[in-house]
Order: sequence, then structure tokens, then C-alpha cells
Amino acid sequence: MPTAEITRSECSVRARLLHVRSYDVTLDLTRGEQHFRSTSVIRFDCREPGAATYLDLIAPAVREIVLNGTVIDPDDAYADGRITLPGLAARNEVRVIADCAYSSDGSGMFRAVDSADGKVHTYTNCEPADARKVYANFEQPDLKAEFTFHVIAPEHWTVLSNQPAPDPEPADPGHAVWHFPATPRISTYLTAVVAGEYHVVRTSHTTPSGQVIPLGLACRASLAGNLEPDEMLAITRQGFDFYPGLFQADYPFAKYDQVFVPEFSAGAMENAGCVTISEQLLFRSKVTDMMYELRAMVILHEMAHMWFGDLVTMKWWDDLWLNESFAEFCAALASAEATRFTDAWTSFSSGRKTWGYMQDQLPSTHPIAADVPTLSQAIANFDGISYAKGASVLRQLVAYVGRASFFAAISAYLTAHAWGNAALADLLRAVEASSGTELTDWSKAWLETAGPNTLRSEFEVDSSGAFTSFTILQEAPEQQPTLRPHHLAIGLYDLADGVLVRTGRTEVSIRAARTDVPGLAGTAQPDLILLNDDDLSYAIVRFDSRSIRTLTSSIGRFSDSLARAVCWSALIDMAQQAELSVPAFAAILVNGMEAEPSVSMLQILHMVTQQLMSLTADPRWVPEGKAELAAIAIRLLRAAGPGSDHQLAWAQFLSWTATTAEQLDLVAGLLDGTAEIPGLAVDTELRWAMLRRLASAGRAGDDAIDAELERDITDAGKRHAAACRAAIPDAAHKAAAWRLLAESDELGVEGVLEVARSFGQPEHASLLAPYTERYFAALPGIWSSRGEQFRAVLAQALFPYPAASPELLERIDAFLAVHQDEPGLVRVIVERRDMTERALRSRALPPVPAS
Repeated sequence: MPTAEITRSECSVRARLLHVRSYDVTLDLTRGEQHFRSTSVIRFDCREPGAATYLDLIAPAVREIVLNGTVIDPDDAYADGRITLPGLAARNEVRVIADCAYSSDGSGMFRAVDSADGKVHTYTNCEPADARKVYANFEQPDLKAEFTFHVIAPEHWTVLSNQPAPDPEPADPGHAVWHFPATPRISTYLTAVVAGEYHVVRTSHTTPSGQVIPLGLACRASLAGNLEPDEMLAITRQGFDFYPGLFQADYPFAKYDQVFVPEFSAGAMENAGCVTISEQLLFRSKVTDMMYELRAMVILHEMAHMWFGDLVTMKWWDDLWLNESFAEFCAALASAEATRFTDAWTSFSSGRKTWGYMQDQLPSTHPIAADVPTLSQAIANFDGISYAKGASVLRQLVAYVGRASFFAAISAYLTAHAWGNAALADLLRAVEASSGTELTDWSKAWLETAGPNTLRSEFEVDSSGAFTSFTILQEAPEQQPTLRPHHLAIGLYDLADGVLVRTGRTEVSIRAARTDVPGLAGTAQPDLILLNDDDLSYAIVRFDSRSIRTLTSSIGRFSDSLARAVCWSALIDMAQQAELSVPAFAAILVNGMEAEPSVSMLQILHMVTQQLMSLTADPRWVPEGKAELAAIAIRLLRAAGPGSDHQLAWAQFLSWTATTAEQLDLVAGLLDGTAEIPGLAVDTELRWAMLRRLASAGRAGDDAIDAELERDITDAGKRHAAACRAAIPDAAHKAAAWRLLAESDELGVEGVLEVARSFGQPEHASLLAPYTERYFAALPGIWSSRGEQFRAVLAQALFPYPAASPELLERIDAFLAVHQDEPGLVRVIVERRDMTERALRSRALPPVPAS
């Protein structure tokens, strides 16, 4: 059904009109596989008696509406996802009974039946505005209220919510009802109900201040063996030992559950006291330490939200970044200072921050503190700017005002706005008061303007090779011409005994387009000049020619991991922005990977290479490039320590790059057991990766896929099997994959992403040629029929990246000319157009690094 857009202006009017006291919500999950019964009783005050307002609800059927004792006909009051409430009193009570639908895309109330054991699992996912798919409500973050949930479900189920689970009471035969205590005042998007045959682990933790926090972990019963409670609870305890002291505020909720749920449409969600996390972070097979570090970051990110986002919530989605940037920053800080992942800032620099740089250079770039007039705009802004760039800028702010002053301000901010809402201005006032630093200019430069700055060095040397002058050049994009204040370090690195060591370091503050650094005069030009050494600022770095030569031959030889990460980040950006061809990047990669000591950095490089080859590189070169990388992978796989993380990382990379007959023979042998590498466990996930590569090369077909599925009859196994079939290089399998992706709702987000990657491989460009036009023909229907977040995933995943050409640009322009009425769709396609242009520029570059 069509739904009206949620807008800032209308929500502002409603917030001024209403004060919401409480919700009493009953959810009956015993009414079949398609729908559940939802009953909402909402008590609220109206500041202008006699005025009208509306509730938000998306439901197939509304059964009853009663306002202050008066029955309202749903046919008259319910349309476009809204229930009109006329003639309000000063104090009001409205009851709405509706039949709501379980979703297939992970929004609202999701229901799944486990392929492994037939058990049922449901959960809600309400951010940003999908609580209205679960119960009638005032769907905006600044109308907080107390929530009391009652859940009717089969008596053998586990039911969780934001508050501690009560003992269930008997209901109809075989059923029970759980009456949860009322929550503190929270926003609708933070409410949660999880119900089903979940496996649960319970314990508690006492913080250094003496607060006792009940802890819970839950997952599907079939995945109980993969839960690793000791590892996850250790990170959780470390977070709770760190954050209350950092914020000078106790944990604000009555308990803390972390629930791993199927087909989750995001990495995790910070529901108050009941965090939901993607099952992708439950490891069915051996993984490297990079994945444990990633999981720790997710756990700590969501935990930080309990204070910043849940206790104090943004007034409107303009300040989404306040939630996400803060949680992103705190997760890296806590990982580095409170867990074993002490190199978390290195991982942030080479991974998350690179995401921010890429997003910030797209045509859709926006300020960190963006103007967000509609919910659709808010959904689009869950991106690398709101997360990674914002976290980078917050880190700069902490350095600018001092850590003690910053976190004293956070403590005051949390105290002043507890259980309420706040905006950017409130945070800045708190930091100014604590630090004595005026932040208006800083905010305008860093939070209220878009785009990154690029830093380059310009220098002259004398006959002895010493600098006679040294200048930092600051540039800004033509469309976003803001030069900003940066405090950064210039690192000078030389090769000594085969190691790149720092021989000099100078800190400097810059504001203008040109900043002279007289202190470097007389210093010998080093092998490498690294602007933004130690990653102190958010800025794109470019290198002089000698530094490029040094990196090409020796990037893996840094003694310092953060310096190496900053250099890799810059090179990745050069490749993404078509300043370095993908073959040239691969040449540097070949030299750098062999000496890379960090498995996290190594796997980031593997992932970036996959992205560049899939989205940017000329499909005609890709087989050659993959074969070269596979040869390196085989050599380093055999050389790696048996059972080591590096060994597994190289096996995974080989499973993506193997191309020649000899390389594919090794993969086939590892899969069927006729080949062996000491210490390498070819377990479930690695088997699927190898089979997918063989299928892609035409070396495995449906029979082999069916046999593997018999070994792994799980939901993940079914997804992997579908991806393997999509990889088979013939017209029939590509057509079947297209129907599955574009014309059915069988797959969730995880399945769409996995199957689409297999479907759209650049080596299959000729087979995929017919799907360019099919993509543009299908896109309007996808956009009108799928959920707001899911449709964007589909539009991005199905785009014909291998078809990059001037003709594709013309087809994009023709499509955009007649579809300007959907801003979210326009944004996705404009971004794909920019990526297509960059791919064409990249393919025209020399195949070796320029010197």
C-alpha cells in the first residue's frame, strides 16, 4: 500500500502539539505464518485541545480504532500509512487493533523458519521508522514515551524485549503471555521484541562502580555451537568496564541482551537493552582475527549507543551523525584501550576511514550535519560520512579541546538531556563550556560543509638532496570549495636495512591553500614523505614521485602499522578515484602483500582488490590480474605457518582469484581431499567459497552444488548454493539468478548481496550484456514494491558494473531524465553514474604506477 512520506516539518508540528506519556502494546504471534495481531493503547496529551493529529501504521488490515471512547471507522481514518485522530482532548487515549504482516526484507517484524531444524524465530527491526509496521505509534524520535509490551506466543518460546523478561503466564492451550515491565522513556525506533525458539546464555557483570548488569546472549538453536559466549562476553565486560567511567554515567537500562538474528538487514541495531546483531558475526567456520576484531567493534559500537542515542536521542534525523559518529569513534577507542585489539585505530584508518573518503567524493556527498527534510533522505544518509568521516572529525575535536574536557562535556550532556532529545547545538555548547573553546568556526568548517580536502607536498632540494623549501598544498573539490584547519604531522621515512623507519617528524597547523614549513629546510629529502602521519586529520593524501617509487617497492616494510595503513588508504583512494589504474594498484599490492604482517590489513587489501576488480577494472584484464594474484596466493599459502591466520587469509583469497587450469586444479583438489596443505582446515565456509570459484570457471555444476548442500542443509547453505548456481557461466543459470534477485522476494539482504556478487562477475561480461537493459526496465518496479532500505540494496547490487561504457552513461542519463520524482532512486543511480565514469577513466590509465 502507498505510504505518506515522513517529513521533518510535519513531525516538528506534531512534537509541538503532543506529549506522549505511554504505550501499552500487545503482540499476538500465534495467528499464523503471514500476520500477527497488534493492539496499541497510547496515552498522550495535546497542548491545543480540539486540534487533530495522526498516528503512523503500516498494516494490511486495521480492525478497530477507538479515540477517547469514540469508535472511529478505519475506512474513514486510515489511509497512506496514517490514522487521522480528530478533535483531541487535553488528555487522550487511543486504541488501535490491526493485523500486521511479517516482513521478508528484515524491516518491522521478521519471521524465519530455520532450514536446519524447522524452528521459528521472529524479531523486530524498527530503525529508522519501521515500528509502524509492528504497532500504531507516533513515528518520530522526539516523541519519547514509556513502553509496556505484552507478547502472546507458543509457551515453549523465548521472548525478549527492552526490559527484563518476566515469567510467562498461561494463555490458550499451548500458548503463554509475557507481560514486560514498562521501559524508561525511549523512542519508537529503539523498541524491540524478539520471540522464538532461541538458545540463550545468561550471566551478569559488575562494573568498577559496583553496578550489576544482567547480560544475555541469544541465537538460533542450530547455531548454539557457534555462539562463543566466553569470547563475546569478555568483550562485553570490557566495554562495561570502560564506558561508564569514560562517560561518568552508569549503564542506563535494566539489562543488556545481545541477540544474533537471521537475515538481518544491517550489521547490528542498538535497541535499548536488547541489541540485535547479524548472524554473519556468528562464525560457522574458522575465521581470522580480523573477524574477531570486527565483531568486537560492532559489540562496542552498539554498547556506546546505549548512552549516546538511546539515553539521549537526536531530535530529528539531521543529527543521525551524532548517534553513529559517536558510536563509531567510541568503538575504536574502546577497542584500542580496553580490549586485546590495540591496533584498532590502524584498522579504522585503512578500513572504515577509507569508506568515508570514498563516500565523501561521490556526487551525493553531504555535510556531516546534513539537512534531512524527509525520512527517505535520512535512510540514504546511513553512509560512510555519517559513520566514518564523522568519527574521524570527532577524534580531531577530542584532540583539539583535550580529552578530559571533551568527556567532561559528554558527561554533562548526558546528564542534562537524559531520557530526552538533543541536537548538535546542545553538544557544542557542552563542549564549549567544558573546554573554554569557541567552536562556531570549527563546526562550520568540519560539520556543516561537504567534501574532503586533498594534501600534497611541494618542495625544492639543493644539489646535496636537502630541502631548500617545503610547502603543503591544500585543495578542495570545485563543487565543495572549503579549505579547513588541519593539525597534522609530516613524517619522513627512509629505508634502513630493508625497513622503512621514521627519521623525522614535524607537526604543523594549516588553514590556507599553501602553508610553508620552514623547519624542514636543510633536511635531506627522505625516501618517503608522509603527510598526515599518525592519521591526525581527515584529509586525502597524495605523494611525490619518489615516495610513489618507495611505496611501489617497499610499502610492506614499514616498522609502524599506522603509517603503513595511512599509505595504503591513500593508494586505495587513488585507485578508487582513477588516479591509479587497477593493474597499477595490483602491482603495488603484489609487492606489499608478501611482507604484510597484519592479517587485518591483509584482508582489507584482499577485499579492496575484489571491489576494484569487480566494479572498476576492465573485464578483459580481470582474468590476467586474478591469475597473477592467485599465483602469489598459492606461494604464500604454502609458505604460511600451518593453521595460521595468514594461511587462512591466503586460502580465502585463492578461492576468489584462481583462474588458470593449474590454479583451479589445486582448488578442486583441496575441496575433494586429493590435495592437502598442512594445517589448512577446508571447513564449511571455505568449501563453499572454493565451490563457487569452480562453478564460476565452469568446473562445477548443479550436481556438485546439490552434493555440497546435502552436507550443509542450513539457511546459510541455501544462500551459498544459490550463489554458486548464479556463478555458473551459462545463459540459463544467469537467467535463473536474475529471476531470483529481481523478480522474487525469496532472498533477504544477505542473500541478495551474495547471489548478486556471483551473478555479476566481470569475467562473465558477455553473458551479462542483456541484463543492462533489463536492469533499467526492472528498476521502477523494484523501487515501488520493495521496502525503503531493501530496494536501495537491490538497486546497487544489480547494477551492470562490468558494462561500463559511454553507451551505459547515455542509458543512465536517459533513465534519470524520466525518474526525477524519486530522490532516493536518483541518488543511487547518480552514484552509479559517477562510478561508471571513474571506471572508464581508470581503464584509460597506464597499467603500471607512474613515477
